[in-house]
Amino acid sequence: MIKEAKYKMSEERLNELKEELTYLTTVREKEVSQQIKEARSFGDLTENSEYDEAKTEQGKLYSKIAEIRNLIENAEIVKVTKKTDVIGMGSKVTVFDVERKEDLTYEMVGSQDADPAQLKISDDSPIGRELIGKRKDDTIEVEAPIGKLQFKILKIE
Repeated sequence: MIKEAKYKMSEERLNELKEELTYLTTVREKEVSQQIKEARSFGDLTENSEYDEAKTEQGKLYSKIAEIRNLIENAEIVKVTKKTDVIGMGSKVTVFDVERKEDLTYEMVGSQDADPAQLKISDDSPIGRELIGKRKDDTIEVEAPIGKLQFKILKIE
């Protein structure tokens, strides 16, 4: 039996997914069903572009519903650490980028909450994998597409 992958996320993200699923399976599903019904009323389905579009939309909707259900069923709620001496999930970590000579503050989050543009990284990311379990003043090296990156951990919150 194949073991389903677990999707790490916060309680808030899980609730957002549940709300989205409710919207899609109630409001949106009825809207698409109505579109199909209206398109059928136009007559011959073989040359009915409105019907084709509505059926395509229905397929996308059902695919999205299945994806969200899978995420919810396989959700693993991330336990936020309260410790500030060791980096864990929920930690805000300020590091010094040795190459660029600048400080960056990352927030450690679950994979479903990750947003690298907002410096929210998961423990599945290359930097996140190296940071988890480390302490202040530790130095990490990360292999990235642009080469090796080196960071010194300055602060853990």
